[in-house]
Amino acid sequence: MKAIRVQQTGAPEVMQLTEAATPQPKPTDALIKVKVAGVNSIDAQFRDGTLRTPLPFIPGQEGAGVVEAVGSQVKNVKVGDRVAWSGALGSYAEYVVSPEEHLVPVPAAISDEQAAAAMMQGLTAHYLVNDAHKLKANETALVHAAAGGVGLLVVQLAHAIGARVMGTVSSDEKGKLAREAGADEVIVFTRQDFEPEVKRLTGGKGVDVVYDGVGKATFEKNLNVIRLRGMLVLYGMSSGPVPPVDPAKLSEKGSIYMARTTLAHFTATREELLARTRALFAMIAEGKLNVRIGKTYPLAEAAQAHRDLESRQLSGKLLLIP
Repeated sequence: MKAIRVQQTGAPEVMQLTEAATPQPKPTDALIKVKVAGVNSIDAQFRDGTLRTPLPFIPGQEGAGVVEAVGSQVKNVKVGDRVAWSGALGSYAEYVVSPEEHLVPVPAAISDEQAAAAMMQGLTAHYLVNDAHKLKANETALVHAAAGGVGLLVVQLAHAIGARVMGTVSSDEKGKLAREAGADEVIVFTRQDFEPEVKRLTGGKGVDVVYDGVGKATFEKNLNVIRLRGMLVLYGMSSGPVPPVDPAKLSEKGSIYMARTTLAHFTATREELLARTRALFAMIAEGKLNVRIGKTYPLAEAAQAHRDLESRQLSGKLLLIP
């Protein structure tokens, strides 16, 4: 099979298209023919060595495809089923092996591209607004990177709940996308400081919650724009990790709650994974949630997809087509 292989960590160029042996499923695994693979920031963190995995490796953790073979103990999927997954390392390839517990059925009304794009980013957006901080109508949420893959979905879900949504973006073009997704206020951070702007827009009160996948660059100012007993939800670190925090600072800023979340803990059981994906796929099928596809690339252009991902010039989900 054709696959992207990383022999040593580094820049996007370390990803090379090679021939590799088709993986064989263990008793509780399924072999899947990959139709679409999702490109995510965590892939770049494995590629550049920020996150470690044994070398060499095939990157990619998310995708959609068709089951080709199953292990002897597999019960929930069968050959020919359309499935999607996240958490199966090796997805930048024509075939991938995944434990059956990570696979979810894809309804006929959902395309492979929509299914792949909805997994990591869609599930993340779903748990952020429904569980990490259960957003309510008339609350105010600040969404950083509101035109990004997760951001656009969080904005849509928050708007549907009836919350007031403020989003930060890097350009007017991205601001337009955030507004179309349902943002009530857009702050272009390249020419506006979001801290005084949020204070102005809330009459000095602050927001009920900040959803932040940026990390280091926004952390300190986040604490200054959250209302008394409000919440900061950190779910990523695209600008770098947040330095150690003295809990006393949260008290000084207004008894602020803070959580550092990760998707695996909100899909910890198969029942929860299936419930979230069913809810997402239903909203997509009914036209209530738009999964924006930023760009698709042939598998051979994985390095360019990573360059585009890290430049943050594109909005929406980036996908590889084996």
